[in-house]
Amino acid sequence: MAEIKWTTADPKGVLTGAHYIDGNHAACEGALAAGCRFAAGYPITPSTEVVERFAARIPLVGGMFIQMEDEIASSICLQGAVWAGLKAMTVTSGPGFSLMMEHIGFAAMTETPCVFVNVQRGGPSTGTPTLPAQGDMQQARWGSHGDYETILISPSSPQECFEFIIDAFNLAEIYRVPVMFMMDECVGHMTEKVVIPEPEKIKVVERRWTDKKPGEYLPYQPDPEDLVPYMVKAGDGYRFHITGLTHDERGYPAATDVEIHNNLVRRLCEKITKNAHKIWKWEEKDTDDCDILILSYGISARVALRGIELAKERKGIKVGLFRLIVVWPMPEQRIIELAEKVKAIIVPELNIRAQVAREIERIVKGRCPVIPLGHAGAGVHNPEDIYNAIVEAAK
Repeated sequence: MAEIKWTTADPKGVLTGAHYIDGNHAACEGALAAGCRFAAGYPITPSTEVVERFAARIPLVGGMFIQMEDEIASSICLQGAVWAGLKAMTVTSGPGFSLMMEHIGFAAMTETPCVFVNVQRGGPSTGTPTLPAQGDMQQARWGSHGDYETILISPSSPQECFEFIIDAFNLAEIYRVPVMFMMDECVGHMTEKVVIPEPEKIKVVERRWTDKKPGEYLPYQPDPEDLVPYMVKAGDGYRFHITGLTHDERGYPAATDVEIHNNLVRRLCEKITKNAHKIWKWEEKDTDDCDILILSYGISARVALRGIELAKERKGIKVGLFRLIVVWPMPEQRIIELAEKVKAIIVPELNIRAQVAREIERIVKGRCPVIPLGHAGAGVHNPEDIYNAIVEAAK
């Protein structure tokens, strides 16, 4: 793989110390620590606090926030900032996220490194603006048309909102890909202690700038090891063309060339799938000898901890927790290893279409039962319901 150039956070962008803030504000602080210096957005509950804080903080560190006329404009505006040389993000929730789908596809096709923050709420349509859900997980993966891969990260606490959005920006830069940072209303509005370390302890990935001279550089020529091209920025004397059309390594449209299209789209997918083992991130608790496995993410994994405690206290059932932090790409091999040892896998999530549970079923391929434990959102699971599912699965 091409060398990753690490640096440390800009001291001006880091509020070192302990703070009692919610997940939305923590995500903003993490983005600033990661070097984000541009955000475009449009107010939408329950995500607005992220960019409210960004708008207040960004003039102090030499960046810019623009409130656009809508989410469609926001989701393309940030991409122009990236090609001007900045790290950038946009922030939204359900209906706004739906409007951004075309430009998420554009970011995937043009390999524009950026972060889309979605503080999920109940849907469809206007749904429950002030209440949580996890119903956008498959939309975040494949919501735009065509074949592409992205990276999806799901935090469970304000501390993780700070830490993991830094990971999101780093992964966006390493793989030249839009990264989805999938919070939910509970995590976004939950206030807890968040410890922000000294800037020199925060690792930040620099952009993959080319060392080739103008005339030699091709904007979509991939590194042979990790399949990711290097970048330049507007104004540095390079001539390059950025288009959502199928294009060759020069960036020139080649929309009727079957071979170029096949090679391009396969590379867009394979730069993630072939590097997935470097992207995976998860947490395990008591999985060594468990009989029942709870597999979850975000706020649902946090709520599940109480259901697990009840099963252990009341029935002595051996229950483990597998919490996805990076949800897409999913750590398939580790899930298979666990599926071969347990009686069942229970998947609590705040949607009723088993958006992650169905993917677990595909991976497990009958090695053990996969039990979806859906919830329509506008609230979280009752731990008693998770306890009852554990007891039933253990029979």
